[in-house]
Amino acid sequence: MKREVEIVVISDVHLGTYGCHAKELLAYLKSIKPDKLILNGDFIDMWQFKKSYFPKEHMAVIQQVLKMSNKGTKVYYITGNHDDALRRYSDFSSGNIHLRDKLILQLNDKKYWIFHGDIFDVFIQYSPWLARLGGKGYDWLILFNRFVNNIRVKFGMSRISLAKRVKSSVKEAVKFVADFENTAIQLAAEQKYDCVICGHIHRPQMRNVKTDAGNVCYMNSGDWVENLTALEYNWGEWTLFEYNELDFDMVNPKLTVKGQKDEDEDLFFVNAKDEVVARIVDNNKFISLKELKNSFSSKIQG
Repeated sequence: MKREVEIVVISDVHLGTYGCHAKELLAYLKSIKPDKLILNGDFIDMWQFKKSYFPKEHMAVIQQVLKMSNKGTKVYYITGNHDDALRRYSDFSSGNIHLRDKLILQLNDKKYWIFHGDIFDVFIQYSPWLARLGGKGYDWLILFNRFVNNIRVKFGMSRISLAKRVKSSVKEAVKFVADFENTAIQLAAEQKYDCVICGHIHRPQMRNVKTDAGNVCYMNSGDWVENLTALEYNWGEWTLFEYNELDFDMVNPKLTVKGQKDEDEDLFFVNAKDEVVARIVDNNKFISLKELKNSFSSKIQG
């Protein structure tokens, strides 16, 4: 049986990059049945999308999200800096899929402000080319990290995260993370939000902060490159989920949770050569990505 969860928030999946743990994310998504699934930015890494790297496991994650929406899960795709091209289509909805730049929720008399967080990144705002260059360097670091970890695993050693070590050892990186969190908390307090949920910095976090403008709960859903984490909301409480491969059977190409039979594996299919074909929720017909893009454009122009 799938775990029923009211809300799940994931961010910084970076589909289309070497660092994305698509197999692990797919196993997690197949294990849950959320009422709302919030993809809080950088779900598909469009900065790296032109290169010829988009494995079937990455396609399978997209398929799974579409399956979940078809079965009643409301999917909110919040744009980030690596998928900023979608911002021209903000406020578009089709069936249970909603594209937004931010999301405001009211839960148990508390007001939640949910957005990716790249608006705080001065390099992205004023030097996008420099930010993209840094993104490529990060992608190569992750690729090298995987090579190192493969060797370590063969010798019975634990995995390490070079990106985490670099961030924790570089003073400027530590200061940036602290400034990011403090800015988000301060702005949320000033605008009378009880909670703020971000992504972007790849640092899972849950903490309550007292400010001059009021108390704020700050949460960050982490990522699926370094930490493999998500935020889950159930029965009025938030928890931070951290993926543990011991809880899952990793079978390629199908990924299933231990003791769970896979369902509707052929509901969606892929033309791996150039496009995804999926069953759209509202009219139950098959549509290609090209047709979907055209529908986006028509809606905006209309």
